[in-house]
Amino acid sequence: MSTPDGHKQAGISLIELVMFIVIVGVAVVGILSVMNITTKSSADPIVRKQALAIAESLLEEIELMPFTFCDPDDPNASLATTIDSTFCTGGANGANDESTLPLGPETAASVGGAEGRYVSPRFDNVSDYNGFLMSAGPGAIKDITGGAIAGLDAYTASVTITQAGTAPFALPNADVLQIDVRVQSGAADITLTGYRFRYAPNSL
Repeated sequence: MSTPDGHKQAGISLIELVMFIVIVGVAVVGILSVMNITTKSSADPIVRKQALAIAESLLEEIELMPFTFCDPDDPNASLATTIDSTFCTGGANGANDESTLPLGPETAASVGGAEGRYVSPRFDNVSDYNGFLMSAGPGAIKDITGGAIAGLDAYTASVTITQAGTAPFALPNADVLQIDVRVQSGAADITLTGYRFRYAPNSL
């Protein structure tokens, strides 16, 4: 004749096992959902690096442009030490006065029509790039010759140039230009800022 075991059965019941599986499953789904949202909203590091390369290239191109008292189209541009009719054709606030606002490319017939980055007459000074835009689409990003750069159709690049001599440099406002180059693609959004000083009036 058998006798009952004095020890109770150890372990978990089927209900407890099912509840454990459900709780763990819900937790895993929640973690994966958060990771998915984070991944979607974060910028692809490769895309961000490419956007940075585009911004650096365009900023360097602009900073290497002339910044004189007179527009470089003016025959006296290399000699001017101030803005007046002696040096710049038209004098202060004339068509060749590079401190005249708003900044941007010349459109006057005196320079052969509207200036552009790829077409003649070409951009020939820093301020010409104000408002320049390359919108996303086929052949969006181009080099300075107008040649489309393959693989960059999803990028947009824009340029804003403002006079910035007064603050923080305590100089005449027109003697310093702040150059902001912004490149966007999806979640990647890069802005680089540079400054161009009119440090030598006769330097092109």
